[in-house]
Amino acid sequence: MARTPADSAGTSYFDSGAADGVRRPLLDADFLKATIRRNLWLILSILGVCVALALAAFLLTTPTYTSTATLQVNEAAEEVLGNDEEAADETNIYNYERFVQTQVDVLQSRNLANRVENELDLSEDASFFDAVGIEPALIPADEAQRERIVATLLARNLSINIPRNTRIVPISFTASDAVLATRIVNTYAEQAIQANLQRKYDSTSYAREFVADQLAEAKQRVAESERTLNDYARSNSLINLSSPAASGEEGTGGASVVTASLAQINAAANVARADRIQAQSRWNAIANTPLYSSAPVRSDPTVSALLARQAQVEASLAEERARRLEGHPAVEALRAELVQIESNLREAANNVRRSVRAEYEAAQAVESQLTGQVNALKSETLSEQDASVQYALLAREADTNRQLYEELLQRFKELNASSGITASNISIVDLAEVPAVPTAPSLLRNLAIGIILGLVLAGIVVFLRTELDDSVRVPEDVEGKLGLPLLGVAPEASGGNPLEELHDPKSPLSEAYASLRSNLMFATPEGLPRTMLITSSAAGEGKSTTSRALSHGFARVGKRVLLVDADIRRPTLHKVSGVDNQIGLTTVLTGQAKIADAIQQPDYGSYYQMTSGPIPPAPSEMLASARMQEVVDELAEQFDIVILDSPPMLGLADAPNLSVLVDGVIFAIEAGRSHRGALKASLRRLNAVNPNLLGAILTRFDPQDAANSYSAYYGYDYYQYRQDDDPKLA
Repeated sequence: MARTPADSAGTSYFDSGAADGVRRPLLDADFLKATIRRNLWLILSILGVCVALALAAFLLTTPTYTSTATLQVNEAAEEVLGNDEEAADETNIYNYERFVQTQVDVLQSRNLANRVENELDLSEDASFFDAVGIEPALIPADEAQRERIVATLLARNLSINIPRNTRIVPISFTASDAVLATRIVNTYAEQAIQANLQRKYDSTSYAREFVADQLAEAKQRVAESERTLNDYARSNSLINLSSPAASGEEGTGGASVVTASLAQINAAANVARADRIQAQSRWNAIANTPLYSSAPVRSDPTVSALLARQAQVEASLAEERARRLEGHPAVEALRAELVQIESNLREAANNVRRSVRAEYEAAQAVESQLTGQVNALKSETLSEQDASVQYALLAREADTNRQLYEELLQRFKELNASSGITASNISIVDLAEVPAVPTAPSLLRNLAIGIILGLVLAGIVVFLRTELDDSVRVPEDVEGKLGLPLLGVAPEASGGNPLEELHDPKSPLSEAYASLRSNLMFATPEGLPRTMLITSSAAGEGKSTTSRALSHGFARVGKRVLLVDADIRRPTLHKVSGVDNQIGLTTVLTGQAKIADAIQQPDYGSYYQMTSGPIPPAPSEMLASARMQEVVDELAEQFDIVILDSPPMLGLADAPNLSVLVDGVIFAIEAGRSHRGALKASLRRLNAVNPNLLGAILTRFDPQDAANSYSAYYGYDYYQYRQDDDPKLA
């Protein structure tokens, strides 16, 4: 039956997206081991050459010595006159990396190199040029040119490591003369401090001269500005009660008498206005309310006492009326007393109201008087406004000049005090000592580089050799190089005739194909495929032998098996079987014969075969026809297993056309055969039609040859029956 596309779904063990179209195992340790063993001598040779080159480089290289001194580089120098160094450090701590990089650049500068060259007179020292690898013939005669070359050589052989989380900076110099290298690096450290101090002294001297000039100019400006301010105040009759500089009232100008009076009286007027508003509020609260309901009246002590007495008398009057008649003297007396109390109460309440009104009128009078004085002073103040503005400008200018003069004077005093006692922010921690052991060349480092380089080169060579060589020599190569599952391994026939050896079920060849038969029982989720195609990359790789071996093997276990010779270009089944080939697959496809007429049954139990028939003029079109699909489906219904012996892959379209008609494809590969890319090309063509590729069988495998080639890793030894075992066919 035809295979559906769903039947071709691969498993996760394979990478179907390989660049060459061949499925590969994602990780195969056995293949890696086999690859290493197969190329062991090549790997060892490359590794040996690289190690030998490393040793030769070690022996031929002139020893060089590196001498190192250490400096401490602080953000700021220690201040002799009392400034806090820690405060300066905290200010610059976030810029420390940039600061250190600046100091490193200064150490590597041409100026410092020139100072070292002048200190040691290196331009006239021939040993220096020899120590840094300059031939005497290359040393120029011109002194200026030699000095430039020396500065360049010093900078090139000087190395400075930028520190992290520390202020200790190591500086190193490398040369073939250890003593000279030590002298140079120590001179570098000393000259770095001297150059730092010189730069600071030069900058301080310039600063003193500059500040002195600025101080003289500032003093003159202060005198002129103060004279101008006094002349203006005298000419405009401005009496300055407080200095803006002293009081801090910038922008107010001179505080004149009129201005001060206006400010005082205006403040008093504001207080009087607030008092009047409060008095008016109290008067308005009682003016339009009943006499006894206002809070000031009720809170008055006299009113409160009269109200209490009124309540007592009213209570007594009520008692007397209850016991006596209206005209009784006691009742009349109480009534008269009550009238008197009410009169007194009204008088007391009116007195409270008059008192509140009097306070209001007094506050109003005070406010009016102060307001008049303020209005009178306003006109005088406005007349001084223009003069005050100009006075304020002159006062501010004088104050600015005075502050600038004081700051310059303070800075000039500091510069004079610190002149000549400048400290450097660079100090020497350790001077360099003469190294006893050369830093280069290092035997261990050269050997490590040689080994690493050898392993890398060997890996690249082995990888390229493995990728470019698709020859399959051992079973692991099937999965490692081609990415195909290994279904079985068939050894080389001992007698040279595999057909005769296949008749002996106890022979190694029969046992191998029996193992293949067992593996095919679990090749698909449904078990044994009903229709299978056997093909190979090229002719003579054992596909026909595999087809017949599988057909006979399945027939022995009771399966109805049909072997179809689908290689209609170069058929072999009729020759091996010794039957007539007039009726076969081609006659069935062309309709000249029925399927039953083309099926033959040799004397092999349930084994049947169909030869190719006459060779047609267009084999590809015939095998790709719709009739071929019908024939395969009909044969699958009549037999348990149908096996097609297909033509090889390369150069022909027959095998790809047939692979889509069956349930599974088996790829036969001859062991040890040089394919030169043919296998991968065949698999790419086969995978292009998306077949259900069950796996591969490795044919003509010689275990002894594999054992010799792979350091006895493949010690395959097929089980051999003893001579006294029954040699009959099973």
